[in-house]
This record gives sequence, C-alpha cells and structure tokens, in this order.
Amino acid sequence: MPEQNLIDDFVLHLENERRVSPHTILNYRRDLEKLNKYLENHSIRCWNEVQVVMARGFAGESYRKGLSGSSIARMLSTARTFFRYLIREKLVQNNPFDGVSAPKSKRKLPKILTAEQAIKLVDIPGDDLLAIRDRAILELFYTSGIRLQELVGLNLTDVNLQEGIMRVLGKGSKTRIVPIGSFAVDALKNWLSSRGNWASDEETAFFVTRRGARPTTRAIQQRIQVRAVQQGMPTGVHPHMLRHSFATHVLESSGDIRAVQEFLGHSNISTTQIYTHLDFGHLSREYDRAHPRAKRKSKK
Repeated sequence: MPEQNLIDDFVLHLENERRVSPHTILNYRRDLEKLNKYLENHSIRCWNEVQVVMARGFAGESYRKGLSGSSIARMLSTARTFFRYLIREKLVQNNPFDGVSAPKSKRKLPKILTAEQAIKLVDIPGDDLLAIRDRAILELFYTSGIRLQELVGLNLTDVNLQEGIMRVLGKGSKTRIVPIGSFAVDALKNWLSSRGNWASDEETAFFVTRRGARPTTRAIQQRIQVRAVQQGMPTGVHPHMLRHSFATHVLESSGDIRAVQEFLGHSNISTTQIYTHLDFGHLSREYDRAHPRAKRKSKK
C-alpha cells in the first residue's frame, strides 16, 4: 500500500494552506482512500510507482462498480490534485492522472419546488421563537440561494438589513455580496428582535440554537425537513433544493444567467447553465399549454 502518511500530509496542506472546507476535505480523503485501496489490490507500494495505465484502470474499475461519470470525474480530480501536491514536494516526478477522463453520463437535473410550494414552505405559522428563527432561515435560503454552509457561517456583521444585502463567504474562501428580498428582511428583523433570548452578547453567529450556539449544518437540515413535513411539502426537501428553486425562479423571471451566476457564487458559468435546462422545460410546458399550434393532433 502506498504511504498513508502522505495522504495525511496532503489533508493538512488543504486545511492550513488552501483553507478548504471540512466537507470538501472529507470528500478528498474518502476518494484518496478508495485510490489507495485500489493500488494496494494491484500491489503498488509507492506513489511514484503509479503509471497512467493504473490511473485509467482506477477509472475503469470505478465505472464497472456502477459509479456515475460525475463521481468518477470528482475522484480523478482529487487524484490529480494530490499528485500535483506530491510533485510540488518532489516526491514524484509525473502526474499519471493528467489527461485521464471519466466516462460521460447523463446529467441529472436538480429537483426544485414550484414557486407556490416554496412560498407555502416559508410561510410557517406561529410566533414562538423557534418558528420565528426557522421562518427567517427558510426565507433567507429562498430569497438568496446561499449554500447551507454559508448560512451556518453567517455572522451578525455580515448582514446589513437597512441596505438589504449580506456578505457571504463561499467556496474557496471567496466573498460575495448577495441581495436580501423584502420578505426575508422582515423575517430577519423579527428574528433579531428576539435573538437575545437565546444568544449571549458575545455570540457572533447570526443564527443560534436554543442553547445559544451556532447551529450545525445537520441541525439546519433537520429543521427544514421537519418544517417541510408540517407544511405538506414533497419528501426530501433540503437546503440545496431551495438553492436550486431560487436559481430557477430567478432565471424564469429575468432570463439573466449572468446575474444568477453572481448570486450563486459560481466561478464558472457552465455550472449555472444547468438551470437553463430547467427553465427550458418550464417554457416548453407553457408552450404546450398555451400556444394554439402546440396541440398535437389526435389519432383517428
């Protein structure tokens, strides 16, 4: 088996130098453990023994095991990044994963809520503090399209309700300014007026739990699932579904994909373009429903 300690060193490099999020680091480690196991099964003892044929074999075996093209592409990207690190540390001379590509697979369109479902979801009844906080969280997710980790990491100083904007720390420690809709502004103001019942004066987190601490990503996921059931939503509602719904609804209304890219914090517009497929599906349904020449002739 290749040296396990080099994976540990690489993880420290990600944490300390690249400031990669814990979730991404977990994915890197998981992918490298799979690669390590594959190489062990093929009697590879050192990382500098890995050749291009082994890199292709790793991709091929993953495909035969039923992994999707996107999952294999992610693992290959992890391996390439790892070997670039090894080259930088002068532990290997070549990157055997350069030029190795994953098999293409059909890209799945993300599931979204309709505008009516999203509005119903965020319209939580009740005036207790938990309802006030959950309503503010859901409104913020749907009005801004921010990621779960971005919401959890939000601090009081990041939010300017007077101007209706917030500063968000996204992937790769990149900061962007995101607008906040008027309904969300009202919900956030309502939350801030009661937040002191749970949070100490020293707490910097914008959202807190009943114990006064910053919530975990898992805690927010669970709250959304609970509220979705209460509001009669489809099963499997999660924060990223609200992000997808936000992006799709903005694109349907404005048609401005560059604006959606900025809102979501995508570094590459190709990532945002998936929402054009969702929007096209919506327009196709509207065409079939409304256009007099869209009706198919009945078979006689």
